[in-house]
Amino acid sequence: MDKKEIIRVVKFTLFSASAGLIELGSFTLFNEVLHLKYWLSYLIALVLSVLWNFTLNRKFTFKSAANVPVAMLKVACYYAVFTPLSTLLVKYLTETLGWNEYVVTILNMLINFVTEFLYQRFFVFGKSIDTAEK
Repeated sequence: MDKKEIIRVVKFTLFSASAGLIELGSFTLFNEVLHLKYWLSYLIALVLSVLWNFTLNRKFTFKSAANVPVAMLKVACYYAVFTPLSTLLVKYLTETLGWNEYVVTILNMLINFVTEFLYQRFFVFGKSIDTAEK
């Protein structure tokens, strides 16, 4: 892996960590303060973190000049698969198996981190990486 790609991974990791803080913070608000159902708290928190993560990674990590609506549609397709599967998984792990909600959320975030990086790197921005560089 070359230096530029290592920097890209580090940036993605840092932006994903910030999105993770947004997800955990908003999840805590919805789950602990507003007492929404776990799956609803998770879903809203996920959407907020996705918007944050997409915006930062498109501009700073992948430096893509690709059509924003098209790129966002591709990300929406990823989440059209990931979200229902992960929502069912968290519902099963927390409600059926009784796992801790925060452990399940962190596990889900790690799965999301790896799969989303690969998806964005090779599919969403693969052909347009570094096209917005000056």
